[in-house]
Amino acid sequence: MATGDRPAGNIKAGQYSVKQSLTGHLSVGAIVGPQGIKGQFKVKPFTATPDALAAYGPVTLDDGRQMWLQVTSVNANGLAIVRASGVDTRDGAEALRGTTLYVTREQLPDLDNGEIYHADLLGMMVSAADGKPLGKIVAIHDFGAGEIAELAPDKGPTIMVPFGGENLITVDIKAGKIGLLVPDGLLDDQPE
Repeated sequence: MATGDRPAGNIKAGQYSVKQSLTGHLSVGAIVGPQGIKGQFKVKPFTATPDALAAYGPVTLDDGRQMWLQVTSVNANGLAIVRASGVDTRDGAEALRGTTLYVTREQLPDLDNGEIYHADLLGMMVSAADGKPLGKIVAIHDFGAGEIAELAPDKGPTIMVPFGGENLITVDIKAGKIGLLVPDGLLDDQPE
């Protein structure tokens, strides 16, 4: 690995779908909908553990409002059941459906050596193992079968490629480049 490279496979896990967010903020979860009739709601956590949603201090909503969260439980689907200050009815919780929750970088814990927040990968150029440029990262998703990087090539629509684990060869933060092992045949239909 070149100077500035991070060991492959040590990306900070837990982000479900990371895209550009509020300036200076990182998304930590999204409100899925109400839970019960007393204002609780379900949150899809983008954190390594659902309990971490409440550990960062107040979260900022899409519209700039802030609220304190209390995680009361986690359901079988991994969704956090959350109570928040000022939300005490089902209608209040329903009004928050689809809202993304953000924290500032300063609220997040320090990373261990070799870890990277997914948001720091956005905009980085990804190349295949043979050096062929694939595109810039515009989002990282996890639909349940592993992480997927959404790349914007110079031409054509975005492409989705497996990301992390054995597919990740190098991450050079300083150069803004990532080396990726792409499964054979995955990109055969892509324009040259």
